[in-house]
Amino acid sequence: MRKQLLLAGLICVSAIAFGQKKEIKKAEKALDAGNATEAVSFINEAESMIAGADNDEKTQFYIVKGRAYLADAGTKNYDKLMTAAEAFKQAKEMNPTGKDAETLKIGMANLRVALVNSAVEDQNAQNYKRAAEKLYTSYTIQKDTSDLYYAAGNAVNAKEYDKALKYYNDLLDMGYTGIQQEFIATDLESGEVVTFASENDRNTYMLSGKYTNPEERMSESVRGDILQKVTLIYISRGENEKALALMKEARKENPNDISLVRAEADMAYKMGDMEKYSSLMEEIIADDPNNPELYYNLGVGSANKGNTEKAMEYYKQALELDPNFTNAKINIAATLLLEEGKIIEEMNNLGTSKKDYDRYDELKEVKNDLYRDALPYLESAAQDRPDNIELIRTLMNIYSQLGMDDKFKTAKAKLVELEDGN
Repeated sequence: MRKQLLLAGLICVSAIAFGQKKEIKKAEKALDAGNATEAVSFINEAESMIAGADNDEKTQFYIVKGRAYLADAGTKNYDKLMTAAEAFKQAKEMNPTGKDAETLKIGMANLRVALVNSAVEDQNAQNYKRAAEKLYTSYTIQKDTSDLYYAAGNAVNAKEYDKALKYYNDLLDMGYTGIQQEFIATDLESGEVVTFASENDRNTYMLSGKYTNPEERMSESVRGDILQKVTLIYISRGENEKALALMKEARKENPNDISLVRAEADMAYKMGDMEKYSSLMEEIIADDPNNPELYYNLGVGSANKGNTEKAMEYYKQALELDPNFTNAKINIAATLLLEEGKIIEEMNNLGTSKKDYDRYDELKEVKNDLYRDALPYLESAAQDRPDNIELIRTLMNIYSQLGMDDKFKTAKAKLVELEDGN
């Protein structure tokens, strides 16, 4: 009697195993036919029977499950992408060999592509939290450290600073620099150097005849960027000592790394150490003397220290290097108009004597001279940014003060149009 019961049990187990294999085969056939939804349905049927399967059968099941959910997810369905990732991880833990190992390798590579492309869509839509999650999942699948780097950046944008700090510190512990070989060519129409995803991509585009000068180069290190982000996170959390210690160690290791000098300058600025900031910025400019943004940043630092004369010098240097540097134009005008408040205050406090009237006229002319000096910069900036309400409002007020009636009316009409549009 016992033997009969045992035999019946063996028959039952065999039937379950056969049913499980059958559903997996159905799922594979559905995938080959391009029917991902049907494949998912079959694999879900098999899942209830997987517990008693042997290692090889479980490996096959998880590989097919990962492929099915990946195919059904596209780049849009977050939950299915995560299910595919978990299935591939479970398959990998089974240490597959032979054909299964190759199939799993291809599946995980395809999953990384889907996750990265989906993360780019999220990033463009400013859904930084979801982008970080997908990129981190991609990193856990393929261990590509660039995915971890971009996951950290998106975590910063999502204000998930604890996650970002962990990711960045992991990268620093690994010695990650992000330096890699790049395949470039020059766009004949624009003259710009274009970076391609791979050598094959570059070579394919070269066949179009639209590119020239195919070359290889090494990308710049992102270590400075990582240190900058980490120090800023520490500063935002009030952990200035950690920020300073980290930067000191980094500069000691790489004293000539200009990206680290930039990071330290940014840290000094955030900590309000304008003296050190300006000193570091001068060091950066010595390395890149034709960069207008550096002079502009020095101008901002000087202005924050109350040195308006030096700020004006730097803003004008930035504008000389780039005549279209709109922020430099605006800051030059703003610096010129700083004296306006003091002049108006003195005018308002004058009495009614002849001496006071004469002084009033003098001050009015000084004030109007300020307006005349600032006007070309403001008008040029308004041409660059015709929809900037504050610029148009400032211009309208200056035109009114200078009696420029026609320009005043035009600016007023433009201001009304912009405000109505908002």
